Amino acid sequence: MILMFFAIFYFIVIRPQQREQRQHQERINNVKKGDRVVTSGGIHGEIKAVKEKTLVVEIADGVKITVNRQAVSAVLENTSSKGRAEDNSDDDEEGN
Repeated sequence: MILMFFAIFYFIVIRPQQREQRQHQERINNVKKGDRVVTSGGIHGEIKAVKEKTLVVEIADGVKITVNRQAVSAVLENTSSKGRAEDNSDDDEEGN
């Protein structure tokens, strides 16, 4: 009975969590210049340089920070900053 409970727990909780950890590590290992990322502190930016253990991330025009690779919590869809600026201006026009 206990063995059956452990097997169910393994397939419902542990195995999916391990898969997600592997996928996250793979995404971190495969980041490249130009990718948009979010750090564990909630900072959004674009990767400008990739080093062995760190990344240089531009968080605003001319503002670059260095973060550990492990601080990246998500890799976002790669969209140009020009496209985002155009999207934001459309929202402003609707509000006026």
